[in-house]
Amino acid sequence: MINTKYKDRLFSFIFGRPERKEWTLSLYNAVNGSSHTDPEEIEIVTMEDILYMGMKNDMSFLITDTANMYEQQSTYNPNMPVRKLMYAARLYDRYIHVNRLNIYSTKQIRLPVPKLVTFYNGMEEREDDILELKDAFLTEDGKPAETESDIQVRVRMININYGKNKELMGACRPLSEYAWFIAEIRRNNQGMDIEAAVDSALEAMPEEFGLKKFLVANKAEVKQMCITEYNEAETMEQFREEGRKEGREEGREEGREEGREEGREEGREEGEILRLIKMVYKKMLKGRTNEEIAEEVEESIELIGRIKGAVLEYNKNCTDGEFDDKKVLEYYKNSICQ
Repeated sequence: MINTKYKDRLFSFIFGRPERKEWTLSLYNAVNGSSHTDPEEIEIVTMEDILYMGMKNDMSFLITDTANMYEQQSTYNPNMPVRKLMYAARLYDRYIHVNRLNIYSTKQIRLPVPKLVTFYNGMEEREDDILELKDAFLTEDGKPAETESDIQVRVRMININYGKNKELMGACRPLSEYAWFIAEIRRNNQGMDIEAAVDSALEAMPEEFGLKKFLVANKAEVKQMCITEYNEAETMEQFREEGRKEGREEGREEGREEGREEGREEGREEGEILRLIKMVYKKMLKGRTNEEIAEEVEESIELIGRIKGAVLEYNKNCTDGEFDDKKVLEYYKNSICQ
């Protein structure tokens, strides 16, 4: 069965909860150079069902006339504008429903302005950047499309590794202390396992850090989140290489490319589908989206969606606590026949 006990990443656990809106407000003020003082201005509106498997690394909130969609990433992802476009559509759909706005009215409805930010703290050196949806509009040979898009999305990427963006860190003490904690874990992890590295970082955290009391009080959850996140970073490249290698091997099989292009998954051998089920399941545990999984294993989004649906159906009906890929295969076969 998939473990859904720890759904948040540490970043979201700290800054994205209603009971800690003072930290959310501090982060917002630092990012925008504003000076709001009342945490109750914040309304947390994070879509809880967007990443219903694995860990959540996003948070959304309303304040004044803005809808803020924040996400923490430990790996660089140029597709953030695409993901944010999909997320924003869901968020605005709910906003319109909750506020009973009539989009068919002759009167212009009023919506909060979207503000999209990715907080990057990966090991790869990256400067602050603006990621744009237009960069995804490419021709088959990888060149920018000549046709101008009628949709544009811009995501601000901010490097929050310790020592970066000192002005931002100075304006939001919880963010600075979070960055210190992550850096300390990484430093410790050079000579000890990740569990010991987290324990040592907690012990070494200065007593004057306001975040320390919170982290210690929630030590079990914090520890599990950190271990999961760092195990994810450690295995991500392994999964990618595994997917690339197996994709190349299977690419030599007669008719495989044709089957992929035409979407005829029903013609695949059971052994191949079982392999994909295992890989998709592992990546679901890590909170991967369908698009990310498809890219990593070099398969179609449609096939990944079908396999993921089979895993979810199995997970809903299974009661023995053990993951059985062969049973998932039966759910997958049934989905093809429907």
